[in-house]
Amino acid sequence: MYERAAKADGLGPFWHLDQARTLFVGPLQHNGLHQHGAPVYLAGLYEAFELRLEGADWRQCRGAVIPAGCRHELRVHGQPIAVFYIEPGADGIGSLTTLLGDVREVGGALAGRPHGRNLLRELWEDRHGPQWTGQALDDLLTFARPRACRQPDARVARIMADLGHQSGTPMPAARLAASVGLSASRLQHLFTREAGVPLRRYRAWQRMRVAIDAIIGGDNFTTAAHLAGFSDQAHFNHDFRRTFGAPPSVSLARLRPGIGDA
Repeated sequence: MYERAAKADGLGPFWHLDQARTLFVGPLQHNGLHQHGAPVYLAGLYEAFELRLEGADWRQCRGAVIPAGCRHELRVHGQPIAVFYIEPGADGIGSLTTLLGDVREVGGALAGRPHGRNLLRELWEDRHGPQWTGQALDDLLTFARPRACRQPDARVARIMADLGHQSGTPMPAARLAASVGLSASRLQHLFTREAGVPLRRYRAWQRMRVAIDAIIGGDNFTTAAHLAGFSDQAHFNHDFRRTFGAPPSVSLARLRPGIGDA
């Protein structure tokens, strides 16, 4: 059994966000039923965690990949876990699935032995981990992408990229559809098929990423909520719990300093 580095016990959790990736590393307790707007890879850094898909029984896992839109809950018992989301237009679940070995299906999700766990564990144990997280994820996906067998629809990938750069008032679905030569109804159908969630739910996921990025950049919850387009902090808190299964204070309080901080 791997012995946890003593220096890691006093370190706080951290987040990393870039254009196509979102990573949380830190201890969690119980995240109630929730669903994400992007597929997610889970890796228990030292211990197994418990996973339950809606309507199914609890199962013990060392690693798992959960599709976007799949309602689930976690029991991690205060142990550190890596939670890695990748946007569907950036290889999405195809890359994440290849980060599991000895794969078995678990009610619509996948469970198995997590590849890359040692690298993620190093991030957690290094007090400067947030400063080299981007490179670590590059290395992880360099391993994964050649093994991914499916590429996303180019039109949906373009829409996702556009949404990732938008701020302010959201562009109507009809205009987004026209920009890639589709009708609004055809875009809605194709987007849901490719992303695993409807366009509206994916927009909510992108808005949540904007708020998280603002908080880890130093803004308070109220300011971040307004920057991301939430009506107030209560609205942000409600959507955060719906997305992650726990209030934002669980994973966004006492964050470890990031790049440029000491």
